[in-house]
Amino acid sequence: MELSPSPMFSARTAAAAVLTLGLGFGLASCDSEQPESAQEPAASSSAPGAVSASAAPSTTPSEEVPVPVDRRQLAASVLMPPAVNYDDALAILQAGAGGIFIPSWADPALLSEPGRDINALRAAVGRDFQVSIDFEGGRVQRFSEILGEHPAPAQMAAEHSPEEVEQMGAEIGRVLKEHGINVDFAPVLDVDGGELEVVGDRSFSTDPKQAGEYGAAFARGLESAGVKAVFKHFPGHGRASGDTHLGEAVTPPLEELYGHEFVPFQEAIPAAPAAGLMMGHLVVPGLGDGQTPASINPAAYQLAREQLHYGGPIYTDDIGGMASIADTMNVPQAVVAALASGADMPLWSTDAEFPAAVDAVAAALDDGTLTDVQLQASAQRLTGGKLPE
Repeated sequence: MELSPSPMFSARTAAAAVLTLGLGFGLASCDSEQPESAQEPAASSSAPGAVSASAAPSTTPSEEVPVPVDRRQLAASVLMPPAVNYDDALAILQAGAGGIFIPSWADPALLSEPGRDINALRAAVGRDFQVSIDFEGGRVQRFSEILGEHPAPAQMAAEHSPEEVEQMGAEIGRVLKEHGINVDFAPVLDVDGGELEVVGDRSFSTDPKQAGEYGAAFARGLESAGVKAVFKHFPGHGRASGDTHLGEAVTPPLEELYGHEFVPFQEAIPAAPAAGLMMGHLVVPGLGDGQTPASINPAAYQLAREQLHYGGPIYTDDIGGMASIADTMNVPQAVVAALASGADMPLWSTDAEFPAAVDAVAAALDDGTLTDVQLQASAQRLTGGKLPE
């Protein structure tokens, strides 16, 4: 339940609480269209599937995948900053970033210029890394002049069977992979509530089970082509009070989400178990303090791990270009708050923040706000033997 009747929320204040008192929860995108430069969480015991404040997901890294041991290297390895051209991407990756995000305003040559494209980057950097993009079909398909055009998810589901949508996902994945992209922030598992333009035809359905069925099919198609799918935007944006790009957005109370917003994730996660998960910036009354956006709320990550039984990597939605976070926190602050809450890889679309973000994470490791074991566990989940080479 909500601990404060105030309708206003200060993410900076909440983040301070997360960073000082929220670590007991463990060890734990949408890019904007324009570039722009605790209290212990609790859930009502009467709510279905209430989150236990004492339990935490396992964070013991497996010994199968080597992870960085140097603290600055470890800090960089769990970050996904944007890259807008070849030289920018090369510098970021040589500084140790675990991945790069291609925003909508990046130089298209990064996808198409021989010798200075992503495939050339891989040869120059000499190690594996993630390259991510938003490519859902419809109005969210970046660089369609290079990567192709596909119908919106709502149209896919209205006109095709799940098997046909899986083939459409495979075709999208094949083209992305050819251009060096191995992570697609798609599909959307939000259930369209009919009132939010930010969701609308990006959703496969107004029916929760159908949204999950089609989302899983699309994800399997991407993965068959060697591209990691990422389900978004947990805990569900379809019936929120607004658009997280523009400001705070509040969902219905937690107990109402179990029978609606959570259903597509419950359907899709076991049906496409290799997919990642994106944590949105939604405020959920009754989750934790009921005022903190999910992306910096330890209770949201704990819910995903324990109630959805999700064990893979969790990315944040854009923490730099979306007002729900960026209005009150800068990127380095938000990166540390997200990691302290349980994120495995924060991502952002604003530039010139990577060195400061690495500094902030390294400092948080030094002062104990974050731990080496925690970030090593995240690095394991991010590689985990599942990421395409």
